[in-house]
Amino acid sequence: MPDVPGVNRLSGADRGPGADRATPPGPPPGPRDPGDAWAVGPDGTKAWGRFGAAGLLVDDGSGRVLLQHRVEWSHHGGTWGIPGGARHQGEDAVTGALRESAEEAGVPHDGVDLRHTAVLDLGFWTYTTVVGRASRPFEPVIADRESLALSWIPVDEVADLPLHPGFGASWPTLRAALDTTPHVVVDAANVVGSRPDGWWRDRAGAAATLVAGVDALAADGIAASGLDLPFARWWPRWTVVLEGEARLAPDTAAHGVEVVRAPASGDDAIVAAAERALAEGDAPVVVVTADRELRSRVEALGAGARGPAWLRDALPA
Repeated sequence: MPDVPGVNRLSGADRGPGADRATPPGPPPGPRDPGDAWAVGPDGTKAWGRFGAAGLLVDDGSGRVLLQHRVEWSHHGGTWGIPGGARHQGEDAVTGALRESAEEAGVPHDGVDLRHTAVLDLGFWTYTTVVGRASRPFEPVIADRESLALSWIPVDEVADLPLHPGFGASWPTLRAALDTTPHVVVDAANVVGSRPDGWWRDRAGAAATLVAGVDALAADGIAASGLDLPFARWWPRWTVVLEGEARLAPDTAAHGVEVVRAPASGDDAIVAAAERALAEGDAPVVVVTADRELRSRVEALGAGARGPAWLRDALPA
């Protein structure tokens, strides 16, 4: 069900996307998932998706976003929103949004680079907007009965459409963050050296472990609070700078993490990486290091800094 964020605790028929709407359309062939059911709040408010719901807002990198013209019999039929629906049992919000967008709009699973998530939490029910950018061109395809049309709409024209009320309420905030691209540059030597765990016996191995951990964050995202950004979770760009013996570490990154093997000064390579990220328009740019002189150098460029503990706390156990 293609509901979108922006639900408010309102009375009457319009409490927000999926709330108190008419009986959902008949199920597709095959068994229904337990998630395809109502969630009911303490005050009787109903929202579609027993385990919550999620949708995908994807832009093409050229100023257009993919929108769905909702079929007339759906809740707020005839309006425009994003593909999405009820999450399956045991399904995380990102997986649910990508599955629903594939089922409803033919969005390729491997065709979207994640950017951030925005969560609307009513206590008894959540809606997660997953925001991404197309990693390659694709044309949407109407794959079920829930769409009148699927179109790439110029960002400047979205507000002119008759929008689903929930999506319309959320759109200004979502639009403001569409081009926000955080970038984290990691001073690997400083992070590895911040914990006396025997790293000096195998500097390359310790560096490889760190790169693998950062790679996991690149796949799973990081809490927005650590980047001083709005919404719930972000997928920043990552650069890890290796120096000295750590340069011999095998490349254990598989999710777009850039590994820079400094030919000379690691600090100079870190400053250059931060400067390059800022020049490319990435923001905020955050350098992970406890080195005071290095922090001063990158802050003079306009980048921020975090200590190694910030990254270590976010890394997988």
